[in-house]
Amino acid sequence: MSEPAPRDVRAVGLQLGRRPRAMTSVAHRCGCGLPDVVETRPRLPDGSPFPTLYYLTCPRLASVIGTLEADGLMKQQTARLAVDPELADRYAAAARDYVERRDSREVLEGVPAQGGMPTRVKCLHVLVAHALAVGPGVNPFGDEALALLPDWAAKGPCVDPDDPEAVPSRRRRS
Repeated sequence: MSEPAPRDVRAVGLQLGRRPRAMTSVAHRCGCGLPDVVETRPRLPDGSPFPTLYYLTCPRLASVIGTLEADGLMKQQTARLAVDPELADRYAAAARDYVERRDSREVLEGVPAQGGMPTRVKCLHVLVAHALAVGPGVNPFGDEALALLPDWAAKGPCVDPDDPEAVPSRRRRS
């Protein structure tokens, strides 16, 4: 796999407010053309596990997903797992897909899928990143959240990686 382009690394650094860690590639691009999801190595350079294979980077996308979380969508989705066996099966399959993709890079023994998969919905950011990276039909809750989101690219790029004076955004998520 080739290294990510310097412009993409700069864009992600501006989006995150820090240099990206363990980034291997752009997994999805926003409608504006910049990365909004990156793929990462299962371990950081120091060897510590970093199990979030698909990492959401766009601050606008993170913000609108945060609104869904604050509105209680995760709690509603988790409750549906207990009463809808077909949905629970599809979500378990999404968890297996996530771990298989991560393990194809490096196995992290005993480290489950992220985002609460497969028993609860813990982080819509992870589920949406998974859905964007692999396409529709794999992660039912990622797909569902995406369908509820406005067009986060409508205002244009969230950062300008070509501006040498651009200052990284400040994000609360790591």
